[in-house]
Amino acid sequence: MPPPRTGQARENKHMKYTLSILVENQPGVVCKVVGLFSRRGYNLDSVAVGATEDSTMSCVTIVGEGDDYILEQVEKQLNKLVPVIKVRSLSQDAVRAELMLVKVGCEAQDLAGINQIAALMKAQVADVAKGSVTLRFTGDHSQCDTLCELLRPYGIREIARTGAIALERG
Repeated sequence: MPPPRTGQARENKHMKYTLSILVENQPGVVCKVVGLFSRRGYNLDSVAVGATEDSTMSCVTIVGEGDDYILEQVEKQLNKLVPVIKVRSLSQDAVRAELMLVKVGCEAQDLAGINQIAALMKAQVADVAKGSVTLRFTGDHSQCDTLCELLRPYGIREIARTGAIALERG
């Protein structure tokens, strides 16, 4: 397909993308990386930062939405930042996970139903208190959403979710 002529709109096919960004482990690096997206008006779905096997480096995992052009521009701009070591766009079949804590209202008669849902979804009970149960769950984005939908009838009081983390398969 030839490139669009001047004045023609390019095809704008939005997709989810996941970037794995290896950065120097120093103060302010995450702010620089996220600031790049903010300055260009690109919205982010999630940002997760964690240590790597090398204590001098961190991995920033960013999930966003945009077309191929936006993704290409973001990658080029990220590679220009001094503390950025490597930028990789992960394929759709990469291994992804989120961590979620969800606190649910729980009376004595509800405990069996909540435990049944936890067992079905392979969530762990993290805390039990009078009137509530907190579950810990690790899964992909849609699995976290499914657990929330199953627990909604019991009354979700609070949810805390990490951003997605991901590694290429193999």
